[in-house]
Amino acid sequence: MGLGTAVSRKVLPAYEKIDVDPLTPRQHEILRLVSAGHTNREIADMLDISVRTAEVHRFNLMRRLNVNNVAQLLRRALQLGLLAKTFGPK
Repeated sequence: MGLGTAVSRKVLPAYEKIDVDPLTPRQHEILRLVSAGHTNREIADMLDISVRTAEVHRFNLMRRLNVNNVAQLLRRALQLGLLAKTFGPK
């Protein structure tokens, strides 16, 4: 392994983190509930919204993070440090 590769492996992960939060406060709320394992129905009941609105929020969150399923959503949120922001102090 050359010096360039060693440097890249240390430097590139730092660029995975984001400085600007790409999520709205509502998307953080949805992310928190999804990561806690809640269904769209449960999210709708907790937030007093329709199931369809909960589905749209989840879809928009996944689209914003460019993922296709909940496992990818949680993985991407971890990579970007968004779960710490979501569960951090309010």
